[in-house]
Amino acid sequence: MTPLQLVAAAAATALGAAVQGSVGFGLSLIAVPLLFLVDPRFVPAPVLCAAIVLTLLLAHRERRSIDFRGVAWAVGGRVPGSAIGAAALVALSGDVLSLLFGILVLVAVALSALRLRVEPRPWSLVSAGVLSGFMGTTAALGGPPIALLLQNLPAARLRGTLSGFFVGGAIVSLLALAAVDRLGRQDLLLGLALLPGVILGFLVSGYTARILDRRYTRTAVRAIAAAAALVAIGRQLL
Repeated sequence: MTPLQLVAAAAATALGAAVQGSVGFGLSLIAVPLLFLVDPRFVPAPVLCAAIVLTLLLAHRERRSIDFRGVAWAVGGRVPGSAIGAAALVALSGDVLSLLFGILVLVAVALSALRLRVEPRPWSLVSAGVLSGFMGTTAALGGPPIALLLQNLPAARLRGTLSGFFVGGAIVSLLALAAVDRLGRQDLLLGLALLPGVILGFLVSGYTARILDRRYTRTAVRAIAAAAALVAIGRQLL
């Protein structure tokens, strides 16, 4: 991997981390498709490793706003979803996985754009957790199902609860990847290479969380993710 690729990967991670720290989600939707274009080896395990660091920082910053009961229900659903995702990684070929990745990004964008109002009750949290587990383990895109469910919460509570879920969810997905031999030394090293971007994005979000317009920021996040997903799909079809 060239130095230019590492810089590009760190920049994509910084952008995603800054958005997630500001509006509650965004690391996966922005950074993951861009990282996939830089080098597919960044997805899913390395970016999940980096995401754990970011979500720990955000969870600590918003710790007073976390709904721990809701987090527990959602993480419980993520366990079977992650197992299904890990099985899919073993069963599918690399080309099929690349195509699936692009499709999942578009699904994630569509989910994040929905304006459905579903109350975050135990059954809906578990259901969203299952979908998040599958998408998070196969493509490091576990955020949108939960973000959709919690989108009507106040800003601080949204950021805090999502961060609490992402910590537990990313750990579950990494354990599932390790169980099918998809988490190794190279993945950990690539995850370390993303940490400068995570730290920079987190520090920036301390300022931007107060000033960013959530509606316009989310629209920009979806546009970037959809464009990158279409490029990834085009690579496999052309």
